Amino acid sequence: MNSFIYDIPTKVYFGENQLSHLGPELSRFGKRVLLTYGGGSIKKIGLYDKVTAEIKAAGLQLFELDGIAPNPHIDSVRKGAEICKREKIDVLLAVGGGSTLDATKFMAAGACVDFDPWKFLSEWAPIEKALPVVTILTLAATGSEMDCGGVISNPKTQDKIGRMEFPMLPKVSFLDPVNTYTVNPYQTACGAADMMSHIMEVYFNMDQDLQMLDGIMEVLMKTIIRYAPVAMEQPDNYEARANLMWASSWAINGFVNGGKRQAWSCHPMEHELSAIYDITHGLGLAILTPRWMKYTLDETTASKFYQFGVNVFGIDASQPHMEAAKKSIELLGDFFFRTLGLKSSLHEIGIDDKNFEIMAKKACNGGTLPGFKPLNQQDIENIFKMCLSSFNG
Repeated sequence: MNSFIYDIPTKVYFGENQLSHLGPELSRFGKRVLLTYGGGSIKKIGLYDKVTAEIKAAGLQLFELDGIAPNPHIDSVRKGAEICKREKIDVLLAVGGGSTLDATKFMAAGACVDFDPWKFLSEWAPIEKALPVVTILTLAATGSEMDCGGVISNPKTQDKIGRMEFPMLPKVSFLDPVNTYTVNPYQTACGAADMMSHIMEVYFNMDQDLQMLDGIMEVLMKTIIRYAPVAMEQPDNYEARANLMWASSWAINGFVNGGKRQAWSCHPMEHELSAIYDITHGLGLAILTPRWMKYTLDETTASKFYQFGVNVFGIDASQPHMEAAKKSIELLGDFFFRTLGLKSSLHEIGIDDKNFEIMAKKACNGGTLPGFKPLNQQDIENIFKMCLSSFNG
């Protein structure tokens, strides 16, 4: 197995009634705070008033940037970086879901350079410094509250690109499950699919690594499978929301990676889907993942699918590996499309094959996507085509 370094210094306040710590935590970084958020849902649930009251009580100066969209756009990042420079912001406070958090991270980095922040993504310009970021999470899905990455879209170029750099790691995150009570069933389902994909991108790996990490990933997936339907049916079930929120953080904060070096597969493909069609990220992943599994299943990979089926879905371990492997894919599809009720095909959400060639080329950068099973452009096009029809196991 490979050696690795694990360093996640994000301080987490988990649970109810933790906002009394917000003012003191923000004050550690300075007096001038940029509050970022999306379409205004934080005002409807009363969170905006609570947050601003804590900021004012701490004697801090407040600036705001709202309107951050799902699949956040580079224009929001540019606006935020400019505000930071003009107003000499000391710390950014992102309140919302992964889109707001992702955009805010790149604002924090953009505030520290004299070039267009899109260069961080289009030209891989160095991210050596960022203003401190504090987060308050309102949607369990992306894990952005406890990782150093983000994904930004550029509608003009139809690109959606992600990047992870240590300076963008949040300094403090507030995770109160109550703030997710108003998340509707559809977004709860998409969030669950996103979490599952984060884990599966690491889990489906033939390299030998720490066995305990596979066990932890299996428990995380079982947690999502158990509690996502509960949260959809009982939105204010604290146990369900809390389990999903904490699973979301640990799905992608780097802990389960261990020494694995394998690239991800479904995320690069989905980024091309949502870059052009602006669909919900978790929905795209739900549609893609079972087809990717079917496409990569063969005699060399069947043992991992068998392990997944037995340990996550409880398939009878006495079944032949290939039979159990196929059953595991069927059960994952059942979870996404029947239990969670997500659409099972691109056709159902109005997407045809006209952009598949360019999407596939971008997903693998014109070469090979070196994931669980290496995929070239034609492989990726084939997987997209599999997604046109409804999933039938």
